[in-house]
This record gives sequence, C-alpha cells and structure tokens, in this order.
Amino acid sequence: VQLVESGGASVQAGGSLTLSCAASGNIEGSDCMGWFRQPPGKLREGVAQLSRVSGVTDYAESVKGRFTISQDRAKATVYLQMDSLKPEDTAMYYCAAGTLSGTFLYWGQGTQVTVS
Repeated sequence: VQLVESGGASVQAGGSLTLSCAASGNIEGSDCMGWFRQPPGKLREGVAQLSRVSGVTDYAESVKGRFTISQDRAKATVYLQMDSLKPEDTAMYYCAAGTLSGTFLYWGQGTQVTVS
C-alpha cells in the first residue's frame, strides 16, 4: 500500500484547506483510514479516522466541528476538509491505513499545513 498526501499550504487563521490522500496497492486489506498530525516539537497525534466499509468517523476533540474526513472509494482517496483553521493546527499532516483496532501499518510522507 502506498499513500500520497497533498493539499498542504500556508493559510491565515479562519481559513480552510482540503487535504487529499491517494492510496494505491492492496488498500482493500485496510479497513480504517486515518489522518494524524505532528506539530513542531511535539508528538504525533490522531486527528480523524474513518471506517472504509461503514463510513463511521471519529475525531479528536480539538478538531470536532471544524474538520471532516471523507472518502471516495472509487478513487481510493481520503480527504480531510479543515475549516476555521487555527494557528495551533500548524503541523505536518499524515495519512495512514490500518485496522479499526488502531494499528496503522501504512503511512504517507506527510504534507505541511501552516496557519498564521
């Protein structure tokens, strides 16, 4: 499985961005897709996850109501719509594929989001 993120950029606070994660390879073996982020000097944290089959989603408290994870199964692509961005959302954002139990085996290279 290969994951390629795109869409990161520098934006002003209050703005919006949509990140994309294009998957290739045997993605059918992964029943969960997730977005993670790592702010400068901090540990990586989970942002959102989505069950590929049921579509059920889950979010970190810090992004609830502002971020939306979705998928286009035909395109094997997962999105992260980010609205009302805050400076504290500044981080490298990573896409991952794994299991609903929380084991993420495959990771993208990351895309940088900077909010000022």
